[in-house]
Amino acid sequence: MEDLASRLVVGRKRDGRAVYDEQVKAELVALCAAPGASVSRLARGCGVNANQLSRWVRESNERRPRALATPTQPAQAAFMPVTMEVATPAAPEPTICVQARLPNGVVLELGGCDMTRAGEVIEALGRLRCSASTKG
Repeated sequence: MEDLASRLVVGRKRDGRAVYDEQVKAELVALCAAPGASVSRLARGCGVNANQLSRWVRESNERRPRALATPTQPAQAAFMPVTMEVATPAAPEPTICVQARLPNGVVLELGGCDMTRAGEVIEALGRLRCSASTKG
């Protein structure tokens, strides 16, 4: 690591920025690609900002031509065939419109309600006790 650090900076610009050796940069980028390598640790070991080293890695990846995939084995299908039974839509249940005036003066309207729901509402209302105020 010290060898890389000593060879990395080859000069300075007027504004104080370092000029880096391209070959050493490539070696450092290659070290970053190793499994388990820490970009931050490698940068610190070479005296470079971790963001700078990350940029070199990114630029290296952008410059490298992407290899076209040439399968050695025939590719298996990514999807499995699925057979589905298409359910025939059930005939819509008939709807009704009901209006009822309750003994306490409340008007109940069931518009566009299916027969099952209307029956449930009517049964529930039939189970209610009348209030004392509606008894004559």
